[in-house]
Amino acid sequence: MTQSAFYHQFEPLTKLLKGFAYTLTKNMDEAKDLYQETAFKAFSNREKYRPDTNLKAWLMTIMKNIFINNYRKKKKQNTLIDTTDNNHYIDAGSQVIRNEGEGNIIMAELVSMIEELEDELKVPFLMHYQGFKYQEIADKYEIPLGTIKSRIFFARAALKDKINKRYQAKSSHAIAS
Repeated sequence: MTQSAFYHQFEPLTKLLKGFAYTLTKNMDEAKDLYQETAFKAFSNREKYRPDTNLKAWLMTIMKNIFINNYRKKKKQNTLIDTTDNNHYIDAGSQVIRNEGEGNIIMAELVSMIEELEDELKVPFLMHYQGFKYQEIADKYEIPLGTIKSRIFFARAALKDKINKRYQAKSSHAIAS
């Protein structure tokens, strides 16, 4: 089937496809992206469409499959695996006495380490810590989403490095004493 003939059959279904995309995503921008990706995939694979079959069903199947694949990718990106040991809770007695002084000192040290970060790393990191989503931070500062994610990643890495250096130095002093 030629591209022109395919377009003439595709074009009347545009409004229906956009509506279906919105039904799936519940977000206008994501629906536009889904529609465009569906149109691209349909046109690039038009030779696989059999002319005597239902074009609307074929296009909606393509759209639904793209949506499912994108959903699975997002779900996989947001999956975190916690590999930390929780032996503390196994060994804990029925009564727990907390020493908030040590926690307050550590928190003050963490705050000072965060303050030492460059503003371009510190600001997105603190906003994310306060509960803002990556996209919200990116929109507020009109910076690409990937840049925000990398800045938060680099802030975490810098803090981890500072913590390791500070506490390794303290533990080596304690061992030497």
